[in-house]
Amino acid sequence: MRKNIPHSGLDAVDLSILKHLQTDGSMSTPKLAEQLSLSVSPCWRRLKRLEAEGYIRDYQANLDRRKMGLDVMAFVSLSFGNVGDKQPNQFEALIRDHAQVLSCHKITGEADYLLVVLARDLDDYSNFVEQLRAVPGISSIHSNLALKEVKFNSRIPLDM
Repeated sequence: MRKNIPHSGLDAVDLSILKHLQTDGSMSTPKLAEQLSLSVSPCWRRLKRLEAEGYIRDYQANLDRRKMGLDVMAFVSLSFGNVGDKQPNQFEALIRDHAQVLSCHKITGEADYLLVVLARDLDDYSNFVEQLRAVPGISSIHSNLALKEVKFNSRIPLDM
């Protein structure tokens, strides 16, 4: 592992804290301190600093989408007729609050946006697409359905 990431302000202990928490976000501070061979107080202070500086955005459990009844995962690329209009901004505001959308990225290439969407089944996904079609300014919507999840990971590599 690198001793530090250039320009990040993180040292090897900070990176180790982040690595441990990415593996087990529910790890208690005393357990984390034990893993790092630190006393609890310095570990807690470092952890709070990493949270305050935004390196740690939040904590969450990673759920199995299929066990939750969300059998369809779609990758949706969409384009606007004119990206200079206000319509893309309105779309972004709308999509931020849409629970089915796991992520939305403004991208380069043939499309303007790429979304990752979950749905219970194809009918549920079809309803989502109908909602997209009602958004003013969208000129094309292309869907790719995931057939098999080969790899899923939300952990940021800290040892590159």
